[in-house]
Amino acid sequence: MFVFRKVVDLQQFLQSQRKLNRQIGFVPTMGALHNGHLSLIEQSRKTADLTVCSIFVNPTQFNDPADLKKYPRPIEADIRLLTNAHCDVLFLPYNREVYPKGKLTKVNMKFGKLNKVMEGQFRPGHFEGVVQVVNRLLEIVEPDYLLMGQKDFQQFSIIASMLEQLNSKVRLRMCPIVREEDGLAMSSRNRRLTKEQRQKSVLISRTLKKARKLLKTATVAEVKSFALEALAEPEEFKPEYFEIVDGRSLQPLEKINPGKLVVACAAVWVGEIRLIDNMICQNEQILYPE
Repeated sequence: MFVFRKVVDLQQFLQSQRKLNRQIGFVPTMGALHNGHLSLIEQSRKTADLTVCSIFVNPTQFNDPADLKKYPRPIEADIRLLTNAHCDVLFLPYNREVYPKGKLTKVNMKFGKLNKVMEGQFRPGHFEGVVQVVNRLLEIVEPDYLLMGQKDFQQFSIIASMLEQLNSKVRLRMCPIVREEDGLAMSSRNRRLTKEQRQKSVLISRTLKKARKLLKTATVAEVKSFALEALAEPEEFKPEYFEIVDGRSLQPLEKINPGKLVVACAAVWVGEIRLIDNMICQNEQILYPE
């Protein structure tokens, strides 16, 4: 695996690969890698000729400086995982490479209500930072494919909108959530949970699964009420939101239309750790056609 820290070196290498007509798949990450990230690498290897993974803990998407400081950075372990996963290139940039002095990197776009609900409501400025860094990384890598995970469903939707507004030729691919054996969605933040918190956190995926089942017989309001009550039951748990949304607009639904893509989304504080998860409740084939 090739490792590059400077933009100019990475771009020279990728240009040599394009001359060989090799298509490039790109997986942007903030490190602290797990099998969810590695599933994106695997899908990229199936989709493109060359896979580039970036590890960059982006300061502009953290609205809490303490959260940025605590974010895990096990770079040696990450490199081993990527090497074993047969990733071709790791881009491990310095901050000054992504945000060089004097270069305007902020992106001014209209996302309508996509970035106003859920994460946007509780993490002001977060998506501005996400759009900024993803657009900048795409500018650097110039991939043919961009692979992102379903776990950050709202982020995926906003990046899809960004690409559409830019008339980008980059093809965006969503990959399914990878879960632990007990159902907990894999996340870099899971490693910060205590043993007891980790055991209890499976409640989030179990509640989502139960909500999906209940939607067949109960109203949306009843399902939301059940879920919020269930997620608040453990002592250290504090649900921030639980929403049943239209999978395209991300707007909360009052009732279920059979033709709609429907997604249940949740954010829960477990002690000082904030976990997010989601589950497709209806018309999964829209996102994952056979």
